[in-house]
Amino acid sequence: MPLRASILKVLAYFDLFDYPVLAEEILYFLDTEVEGSELNAELEALTTEKCLFRTGDLYSLQDKPALAERRIRGNKRADELLPVAARISRLLYQFPYVRGIGISGSLSKHFADENADIDYFIITRSNRLWIARTFMHLFKKLSYLRGRQHWYCMNYYIDEEALEIKEKNIFTATEMITLLPASGNGGLVKFFDANDWATDWLPHYRERRRQAEGPAHSSFLKKALEKLFDNRLGDRLDDFLQQLTSRRWQKKEDRGDVNEKGLRISLQNDKHFSRPNPKIFQKKVLSAYAQKLKELEAKWQIATGEYEGR
Repeated sequence: MPLRASILKVLAYFDLFDYPVLAEEILYFLDTEVEGSELNAELEALTTEKCLFRTGDLYSLQDKPALAERRIRGNKRADELLPVAARISRLLYQFPYVRGIGISGSLSKHFADENADIDYFIITRSNRLWIARTFMHLFKKLSYLRGRQHWYCMNYYIDEEALEIKEKNIFTATEMITLLPASGNGGLVKFFDANDWATDWLPHYRERRRQAEGPAHSSFLKKALEKLFDNRLGDRLDDFLQQLTSRRWQKKEDRGDVNEKGLRISLQNDKHFSRPNPKIFQKKVLSAYAQKLKELEAKWQIATGEYEGR
């Protein structure tokens, strides 16, 4: 029964995104460690009892073969975008004070629909996040000229003083275990080490790849710009840019602005991080997940023992 509950928790989470999963993916996201043969036997039993449904090699809580077809199309689209994301990551690493680039969002889970963005998780040097972010977002404005702005979604920044993620839940643990190291090994390895708490949720977190493929060399221009602002002027400029951005985003929130997808704009920031407000999307996912688990418990008489706020 504990394994059965663990399997259903994995299926319940990805069901929120209408995303059927492979047996090896279920094994990877289990909150307990078991042998593959044991998992396969339980999956067979759950399928026979119609607790879950199988289409090809994909498992889902929904008896909808169209979801498997959608996933396959999304995987093929991701195959096209991942080399683009890797190339752009190497470019973004050359901005001053950037210490690590990871690919996040749906693409990090090997899925991209027709309107997919390429999302980046960015680590900067301590106390220089806002200089780095400003240079990068000024560059992003050029991407609008070619209609490529969706390839440059730099929406989550932390610096080396804020490596530990404070929100510890299944959502953040899943995002970290799927984050794809793209450029800059030093900062990324430190980040994954600082968030080893995620193994409490997903034991396979400790086995994830922590280094980007290939070296990330800093260009002469990057080194020169870092040296230029490695002084009190840089300290004051970083503070000014953080305060300026904070005021601009607060005005957007006060107006109730929405982005191109119709979602409310909300940004949390301080000296050491700039990120989407977890109250907007993260809280929505956690609430929906908790509700789905309660429904599964009632339907299948299985205690999952996991709810929002664990």
